[in-house]
Amino acid sequence: MKHYTKENFHLTQSVGFFLNKARNLVLMEMDAALEELDITSQQMGIILSLARGAANTPFELSKLLVIDTGLMTRMLDKLEHKGLLTRSRSVDDRRVVNLELTAKGNGVAERIPEIAPEVLNARLKDFSKREFDELLRLLDKFSAA
Repeated sequence: MKHYTKENFHLTQSVGFFLNKARNLVLMEMDAALEELDITSQQMGIILSLARGAANTPFELSKLLVIDTGLMTRMLDKLEHKGLLTRSRSVDDRRVVNLELTAKGNGVAERIPEIAPEVLNARLKDFSKREFDELLRLLDKFSAA
């Protein structure tokens, strides 16, 4: 089913506009809250993914977080410069770069769950449990590949 036509498409009333606006609001609020850890919300995704074993290489992180490889490289450079992670070549395949959090990176990863839920809960404060569950369900459906 086509929900939009050239006659009824209005930028500020489109799904894309609302998703982008919501994303920008959450990123802005999350970035402000994470400032004390000296990381951004995008860097938070990398750190938590590594800490929880969801990904171990730049390629895996790029796929998981839907970040292009160029931006991923720049973010990894910054995190490495801050002393939060290290890169090493795979012994089995020199083309593969393995990533590992440093002790400092693990310390940051431990602090994130104290901060991030507060930001999200503030944004979701007017949602009922049912609305929250429905929002998650619909976003999952919308973002399914």
